[in-house]
Amino acid sequence: MQRRHTDRTQYFDELSVTSRKYYVPYIEKFRTLGSHCNVLEIGCGEGGNLIPFYEKGCRITGVDLSVNRIKQAREFFDKKGIEGNLLASDIFSVNTLQETFDIVLIHDVIEHIADKISFLEHIKRFLKPDGILFFGFPAWQMPFGGHQQIGHSRITSRLPFVHLLPGFLYPGFLKLCGETPGYIEELKEIKKCRTSIECFRKVAGKTAYKIIDERFYFINPHYEIKFGMRPRLLSSAMGKIPYLRNFFVTSCFYLLTCNDQ
Repeated sequence: MQRRHTDRTQYFDELSVTSRKYYVPYIEKFRTLGSHCNVLEIGCGEGGNLIPFYEKGCRITGVDLSVNRIKQAREFFDKKGIEGNLLASDIFSVNTLQETFDIVLIHDVIEHIADKISFLEHIKRFLKPDGILFFGFPAWQMPFGGHQQIGHSRITSRLPFVHLLPGFLYPGFLKLCGETPGYIEELKEIKKCRTSIECFRKVAGKTAYKIIDERFYFINPHYEIKFGMRPRLLSSAMGKIPYLRNFFVTSCFYLLTCNDQ
């Protein structure tokens, strides 16, 4: 497990840097940010992704399942003098948000959700008629698409493509590597919820969303702050090859709008 997974201050700061350099400029190609914008992040963790939107003058709201993550977010926000609405809740249980949002951020979340259709249908209620959704996620078949880097074992956390083992072999391999039962269950759940490019596009179509832009990264923008690697887009030719492209896309960016609003 990398230090950033236990040092949440470092993780918070790293997320804000990547969001400032890559998420905000990407969204600004399609939407002007400012005090008129209401921004929601679902699965916000400690809230690092929201900071650059606040710096642009946006009103920010973050929702996360983890009570501890939201507690840490409030502490980080207080230290930096940032105002935001932070809720510890399952998004399906949120009933205190009366407003709708110009922008909804969903980063590194969809690959953890089994019922993606219900999820996408549900979040329509939070989106303004002309609002946009930003999704970011790793293609399932990419080297660390199974999030095995969160494991405690040095073998598991550094071994690419191990998540592609057949389901009946995967838990046993993780156990041999020394992973704890809790992490084995977490990694099994991620495998169950896996999200390829084709899967995401299919779900978006079934839920009446319109994809207004997509961007495939060969080198994830977040790798710049994590590993000092310069982000790089996948070649357009490779990006057009269904299924095969998933092995080379470390991060997918999508912008969606609702067709039925």
